[in-house]
Amino acid sequence: MIRPALVASALVLSMGSAPVQCTRTPDPDGRRDDQPGDALWELAAKFREEGNRPASDATLSYLVKQYPSDRHAAAAKEMLAGHSVETPGTVGDAGK
Repeated sequence: MIRPALVASALVLSMGSAPVQCTRTPDPDGRRDDQPGDALWELAAKFREEGNRPASDATLSYLVKQYPSDRHAAAAKEMLAGHSVETPGTVGDAGK
């Protein structure tokens, strides 16, 4: 018969040699932190590229209304006001 103390000791010893966490460092260029504002910004860009300005403006308006503190909100307001702002591009192009 196996003694419970022996099983517990074996379990503790085996867990002590197991790795606790991965030491791999993620590649910062491979990371992507998508937010709703990013998706809306890109959708507005797609509509503009297709020549569908009403859909682009509606998307930008939704972005401003629903996500006023998003990083794209200020540029979206400028575009809606008719000011010359760089056309929405990909997330990586935002703010350039």
